[in-house]
Amino acid sequence: MIALILNGAASMCPVSRRALLGSVGAAAVAAGSSALVAACSTDGPEQPSSGLTAITNARIFDGERVLDQHTVLIEGGSVIGITGDAPSNARIVDALGATLLPGLIDAHVHTSEDGLRNALLFGVTTELEMQGGFDAKGRESIADRDDLADVRSAGFGLTAPGGHPSELVPDGPPPGAEGDGQGPPEGPSGSNPAESEVTTPEQAVAAVRLRIGAGSDFIKIMIEDGRVLGAPDLPVMSDETIRAAVLETRRLGKLAVAHTLTVAATEQAIAAGVSGLAHLFIDRPHTPELVESIVRSGVFITPCLCLNASIMGRTGAELATDERVGPRLSPEWRDTLNGSLDKYPEGDFDAVLATVGALHAAGVDLLVGTDVSVAWPELGGMAHGASVHHEMQLLVKAGLSPIAALRAATSAPARRFGLSDRGRIVQGARADLLLVDGDPTRNIGDSLSIREVWRRGVRQARA
Repeated sequence: MIALILNGAASMCPVSRRALLGSVGAAAVAAGSSALVAACSTDGPEQPSSGLTAITNARIFDGERVLDQHTVLIEGGSVIGITGDAPSNARIVDALGATLLPGLIDAHVHTSEDGLRNALLFGVTTELEMQGGFDAKGRESIADRDDLADVRSAGFGLTAPGGHPSELVPDGPPPGAEGDGQGPPEGPSGSNPAESEVTTPEQAVAAVRLRIGAGSDFIKIMIEDGRVLGAPDLPVMSDETIRAAVLETRRLGKLAVAHTLTVAATEQAIAAGVSGLAHLFIDRPHTPELVESIVRSGVFITPCLCLNASIMGRTGAELATDERVGPRLSPEWRDTLNGSLDKYPEGDFDAVLATVGALHAAGVDLLVGTDVSVAWPELGGMAHGASVHHEMQLLVKAGLSPIAALRAATSAPARRFGLSDRGRIVQGARADLLLVDGDPTRNIGDSLSIREVWRRGVRQARA
C-alpha cells in the first residue's frame, strides 16, 4: 500500500508526482536508505563451505511444528536432512539453547537493495513486493546475491487514473530532501506506472497481460477510496473492471491480491474473486456475518498491523529502543520507526486486533506483512526486517499463539504464494534459516534474539 511510491521518494531530487511514481522499485539513494550504522559489520556473507554443515542441538520449528529431532543438515544451498545426531564429516554449528526457524517472509513490502539487505539482517530471507520494480526482469541483477533477501513482486498495481497511491506522493521532494536537479532513476524493470491506470474491463485485461508479460509474479489491485488515508473520494475502478482484472489474472495462472482498508473494499474484492487481501479493514469492527463471508471466500489476509497502528498515529518507538534492533539500524531508520502516518487517529486499534483474533479463530489464513518502504518518518513506524518481528508480536497480542504467528511468517505465505521451496525446514527446501536464542514458539519476543542467519546455505556475517 503506502510505500509503493517510496523508493521514488528516496531519490532526493525535486520531481513531479508522475516521476516519483515512475521510480518505484529503484535502488534507494536517500541517506535514509543506508542499511547499517558504521558500528555494524560491513563484511559480506561467509562463502559457502564445500562440504556438509550440521546445525546441532537445536530446537527445530519446521514452519508448522516443533520437531523431535535436533540436527539439520545443509549442503549446496539446500536442506538435505533432519536427524538426531550430526555426521562425523560435517562442519558443526552448535545451536545449544537456540531455536532454528525457516527464514522469515514479509508478505507485504515496497523495497530496494538496501531494504533487502536490512531484511536479511533480521532473518527475513524473502520479501514479497506489493508494488515496485523487482519483477522477474527487475531482479535479474540481484538474483545470485546472497547478501540480500530474495524478492517476488507484483510490479505496478492496477488502479484508476488519479487513484491510490497518487495521493501519497507530494508534488516535490520528500521532506528534507535536497535534489541535484536530475530526475529519479527508473525502477529495475523500467516499468511505467501509467500503464496500470485503467478505467474499463478491456483496459484491465490489457494491463494484467502487460504486467505478467513483463515478469510480475502476482497482480495487485487497488481498491481504495481514501477515507482512512486522509484523502476521501479517491477514484476507484468499477466492479466490472476489477472483476475483469481478477479473471484475466486467474486465466494466466497468477494470484490476484487486493488492497483493501475498508469493509466496503473488502466486500468488493471478495465479490470479484481475489485470492488474497493485502490489508485488513480498519474502518469498522468485524461482525460475525463479515467473518463468515471471508471464511467462505477462502481468501488469505495480510493484516499489516504495524501499518494499521501507524495509520492511527502509533509509532514503532518501542521496537526502535530494543537493544536487539536499534543498534543495527541507521539513524534514519530509527527516526522512521519513531514516526507514523497518522492519517486516521480516530481509528480503534483494539478493534483491529479483535478482528484479527476472530478471523484466526474462524480459520482464515493470516500472513505476516508490514508494508514497510523507505526511511521517511512521515510514512514511519516500520523498518525492513525488524518490523516482521513486531508484526508477529502484534499477532500474538491479537490472540494467536506464538507458533501460529511463526507459521504466518513462514509456511503460510510460502503456501499461499506458491513458494514451495521455502517457508519450511524439510528435505529439499532452500537453506534459508534463522537461528535465535531462546524459544519463540513459547515467547514470540525471542525471535529477535538473532544468533545466525543463512540465505541459500550461506552463513551471513554477524553485526
